[in-house]
Amino acid sequence: MHVVAGVLLDPAGRLLLAQRPPGKHLAGLWEFPGGKLEAGESPVAGLLRELSEELDIRIDPASAVPLIQVPWNYGERALLLDTWVVGRWQGTPRSAEGQGLRWILPADIAPDELAPADRVILQEIEGAL
Repeated sequence: MHVVAGVLLDPAGRLLLAQRPPGKHLAGLWEFPGGKLEAGESPVAGLLRELSEELDIRIDPASAVPLIQVPWNYGERALLLDTWVVGRWQGTPRSAEGQGLRWILPADIAPDELAPADRVILQEIEGAL
């Protein structure tokens, strides 16, 4: 399964995290927002669509820069987590699907509160800062 995730960084240096909803795999853990690509969809197109659906924002595709691809196996499901840094967007991110959202400084993120594959993304971000 190919999944895209967006790393949104605000002017204060905080990252946006979304909480996995009840009843879903890894419910309650936090992750970088995004979701599954549709058949034939490019990662950037999927990122645009997913962040629009999930956060009600429009990202500038030219500002989306690849960060890291994380192959991960959760036992019953394998995925490729394709992560992009999003530099510009229009609108204020809001929970369009009822998930919890929070802006948080990277140093304040407790890795054990993140979905396991997203911990790798956090390490990559911390190494880049």
